[in-house]
Amino acid sequence: MNNEVLFYALGANFFFALGSQFFTYFSIKVGSIWMNWFKAVIALIGFCIVLLATNSLYWVGISNFMALLLSGIIGLGAGDIFLLMAFKEMGAGRTLMLFAFQPLIMGLAGYYVFGQEVDFHIFIAIIFFIICILIFSIESFKKKGNWGVTGISFAMLGMLLDATGVVITRHLFDSNSDLSPLLTNFYRTLGAVMLFLIIPFFKPIKFFKPLGTFSTLEKGGVFFGAFCGTFISLSLYLSAVQKANLASLSGVAITATIFSAVFECIWHRRFPSGYLIAAFISFALGMRILLF
Repeated sequence: MNNEVLFYALGANFFFALGSQFFTYFSIKVGSIWMNWFKAVIALIGFCIVLLATNSLYWVGISNFMALLLSGIIGLGAGDIFLLMAFKEMGAGRTLMLFAFQPLIMGLAGYYVFGQEVDFHIFIAIIFFIICILIFSIESFKKKGNWGVTGISFAMLGMLLDATGVVITRHLFDSNSDLSPLLTNFYRTLGAVMLFLIIPFFKPIKFFKPLGTFSTLEKGGVFFGAFCGTFISLSLYLSAVQKANLASLSGVAITATIFSAVFECIWHRRFPSGYLIAAFISFALGMRILLF
């Protein structure tokens, strides 16, 4: 992975981990669907402004348009709903740690779909990632009297849907060299917003009313979190997706876990629990096998 791609990946993880603290707070306060809708809208507006300002917004053809919408609906829409539901249950740091399974899925997708190389001994790392899940389950049982299956299930489903969206996007990059990350993000976030416009037909959601109940500080926080965790993060991430080996790129996810754990400790003004430290050690061992 060259330095440019590494910069994009690290930047994306940093801003997503920062935004995740706000996503968690507002998902608990008003719900994960509302938070996902809001951050998707902020990102869509941001991408639209940049594309119009640089005269870079253009029609990509019906097949690419439908594929990008599908990628956004699956990854940024449905995937992020489950991701934020996991944030509510487990916290951002623990949820992102379970994304350690994503390099395995992305590596297999890269191998079968794009012909990228993958070393199959990395599946040994699964053992350590399963240990992470067991540690979180024990922690949940000690605290809540249940094994935390709900939060873990949300995290794994969100990870799978996110990976599916990324694979679709990478396929489009490979088959359309003129697609830019900004334009791709615009159509993907448009797909996510369309999903949230359909949801109210099945489940009543008040999209604008919650903003009126927020304090001035909360209003600033939700805009800041959405801007950092979605607009900036997605801009950097798809720049990396466009050029990187998928398994190697998702392997850099270890930095998102570190950033998120640090931000979580600062947010709650407390040191990480022994369970989190033990899980992180197992996570780090698994990532070492995965990357080296």
